[in-house]
Amino acid sequence: MSRLLVVSASMGSGHDAVADELARRLRAAGHEAVRVDVLKMLPGAIGAGLRGFYSQTVRHVPLLYAGIYAAFFRDGPGLRPGSAPLAALAEDRLRAEVSDGRADAVVSVFHLAAQLTGRMRARGRLPVPSAVVVTDFAVHRQWLHPGNDLNLCLTPEIAREVRHRSGRPALACGPLLPGRFGPHPAGESYWRQRLTAEDGRTPVLLSAGAWGVGSRLGATARLLSGAGYLPVTLCGRNERLHRRMSKVPGTLALGWVDDMPGLISACSALIDNAAGQTALEALAVGVPVVGYRPIPGHGADGVRRMASLGLTDHATGSWQLVQCLDRLTSGGPAPCHLPAADRRLFQGDVVGPLEQLAAGSRI
Repeated sequence: MSRLLVVSASMGSGHDAVADELARRLRAAGHEAVRVDVLKMLPGAIGAGLRGFYSQTVRHVPLLYAGIYAAFFRDGPGLRPGSAPLAALAEDRLRAEVSDGRADAVVSVFHLAAQLTGRMRARGRLPVPSAVVVTDFAVHRQWLHPGNDLNLCLTPEIAREVRHRSGRPALACGPLLPGRFGPHPAGESYWRQRLTAEDGRTPVLLSAGAWGVGSRLGATARLLSGAGYLPVTLCGRNERLHRRMSKVPGTLALGWVDDMPGLISACSALIDNAAGQTALEALAVGVPVVGYRPIPGHGADGVRRMASLGLTDHATGSWQLVQCLDRLTSGGPAPCHLPAADRRLFQGDVVGPLEQLAAGSRI
């Protein structure tokens, strides 16, 4: 048995969902897994302030966030700012967590945590090996630190890119999704009946993430309704967005939904703006994904990268979106109807490489 410390961040729900699934798989394999939040390791209210700033900026000042992302996260010429000074503030807390929990390895599932562990390993302040589970399709430079011992990525293509850019080992582990995300989940019949009862239109899911963030969601819903579809809008925990979308004619607005596998499977397509967990969940249950009006920064880069890998479609305009949906819902060819050969995306191994990494620390 190994003891692994999983370092996540309470930014939305995606990173915590990955951390929870990783911990579940490690425990099922007989190991001990403890999950901690890197934002809570920062002094005072810095972590909460960082989360609030990100949330408000993406929601209300997306152009500002796009500028921050371009400066801090994308590669570019010359010296560029990074998150190392912020990560350094959490070093003592992480050392204490590793020592108190007698951890054999640390696994980061958030880029700030990856900078934290990489910096500590490079300076000899972290005595156990560190791995990074990279959750983005478009890997920005804050994920990469040469001090980390191993990077685990979504696809072999991304792993090759990470090996080239970081000079460190990288393997493909696939998405970390619970087993309930698969074809024809238990709740599918209930949701099909509920959505059909609305008015018989073809339902398509419009996702805005846990925080309910998106660009011109009302206009997109009206476009879909006018094209003969039933837009089912996921507003997450954003009550204000839920109230606003509930007033859009021909739209079914939903708040937080626990049975995501059933709901996704009952829809004919997912319109995604972040290239995150919801897009992966849709692919896992066999529902095609169309990227449209992505949120700035990692969302826009991720949507383009998923399309370039042939996993999804990317609509750059309203007419293209409708055309894409018409093709997908009529049974036409689509890259996001994953053939059996491409379902290997969901067959990667994350536990084995971490077992080897942790075992090496005890030799």
